[in-house]
Amino acid sequence: MATPNAGSATQQPAVEATPIGQRLAALLSSGFTFLILAALCLVFAVLQGAKFANPNNAQNIAIDASQLLLLTVGVTFVIVTAGVDLSVGSVLIFSAVVAAKVMVRFAGSAEEVRAYEFPNQEVAIPLGLAAGVLAGTAWGLLNGVLITKLKMPSFIVTLGTLGMALGAAQLLSNGTTIPNVPQDVQLKLGLRELVGFDVGDYRIRLTPPVLVATIVVVLAALALGRTRFGRYTYAIGSNAAAARRVGINVDRHLIKVYGLSGLLAGVAGGFDLLRFGTASVGSHQADNLAAISAAVIGGTSLFGGLGTIGGSVIGAFIPAVLRNGLVISGVAPFWQQVAIGAILILAVYLDQRRRRAEERM
Repeated sequence: MATPNAGSATQQPAVEATPIGQRLAALLSSGFTFLILAALCLVFAVLQGAKFANPNNAQNIAIDASQLLLLTVGVTFVIVTAGVDLSVGSVLIFSAVVAAKVMVRFAGSAEEVRAYEFPNQEVAIPLGLAAGVLAGTAWGLLNGVLITKLKMPSFIVTLGTLGMALGAAQLLSNGTTIPNVPQDVQLKLGLRELVGFDVGDYRIRLTPPVLVATIVVVLAALALGRTRFGRYTYAIGSNAAAARRVGINVDRHLIKVYGLSGLLAGVAGGFDLLRFGTASVGSHQADNLAAISAAVIGGTSLFGGLGTIGGSVIGAFIPAVLRNGLVISGVAPFWQQVAIGAILILAVYLDQRRRRAEERM
């Protein structure tokens, strides 16, 4: 029997992985998710009026969602391959701590930094952000290598690296917020107005986190939907054994996918510094659940082979709107975690129902 050539290896997975029925199911899931998002916005608009339904608050939701969007995009690629990445929240924290420590170390002498003088911050800030991204990528690649080379379940591996990354971040920071981070990382980057315009009494601003998140979403949608990388991702999630038979190096591709998830978690860690001007180990520990629930409720199947970036983006705005609305409503922060957990259960339930319906077709 002839060995499949490179062309057949490129084309065959795409045909097997995304038939018209699955694409239609993904579109229907995205539409249903959008209805849930619209209903949430309507409920909070009715309950809170202009406190919720105003351009300024919509901008705040977009800024809050930008960080979660990065995690959700990375997790979407992983789940489409029929895997899961539970470590992204801890990797975000570790990357933020690494970035902050590098910035403080290279921004000036210890005395200058304690006096809030940062003579070398033009070098220290980009160096720190790059270090954070590299740290996140390293964790992602470690996940991929352990999963593929040791043949271990992704759930177990990423649950283990969740604890390892969080523990390492606590060791580096001594369990506290990193002090004396150069203020320009927030003032001149995180809060910088790239484009702005007035809407009535409100000022709408495009900031770097929102711009970067938008670019990542567009590139990820193109990569998953229109490139060989995306076709291989769908093929592996649909049937890894079949993907191997048509010539796909499954192990190498999975390492790339988990590396991508770690890289985006590292970028999200940099966002923490851009938005808040510091890194804390006491936050983002539930972001992995928020990202997974966002992807699944957006139409990405936990069984693999099905999902879109567009659906995941809509799904990511659901916890962002929920948090924002609950805060405006004066609900205690602890209830936010209850709500996110409930959304995750709902997402898995809907995913199972969708899968059973497809099996009956």
